[in-house]
Amino acid sequence: MCNVMTIPSVALLRRAVRRWRARSSGKAAVPPGHVAVCAAGARFVVRLAHLGHPAFLELLRQAEEEYGFPAGASGPVALSCDEHRLRDVLRRVSSSSSDERRRSSRRGGDQRPLLQR
Repeated sequence: MCNVMTIPSVALLRRAVRRWRARSSGKAAVPPGHVAVCAAGARFVVRLAHLGHPAFLELLRQAEEEYGFPAGASGPVALSCDEHRLRDVLRRVSSSSSDERRRSSRRGGDQRPLLQR
């Protein structure tokens, strides 16, 4: 499977994220640059930058196939996986971004944490 994001898929993802953020503004606060997702009832806050990771894109694709992304829905993005699988994907995404931060720090890059508290 090819993990290339096309411009239409990026635009669709951005529109979906904007809708999710706008609808969830009345819920628990989601920091700027993040989106809320749910898996089997557990709620997580994920950096928007991680949505483009191939492992997370696969979860989003599966959720779209199972639930679709209805225009009028509100709240966090519902993923069609269990909490343990989402935690595993978040660990992989986080570790790959940590590796990238280490590489960029050698070049003088940014070293912000995954989630700022």
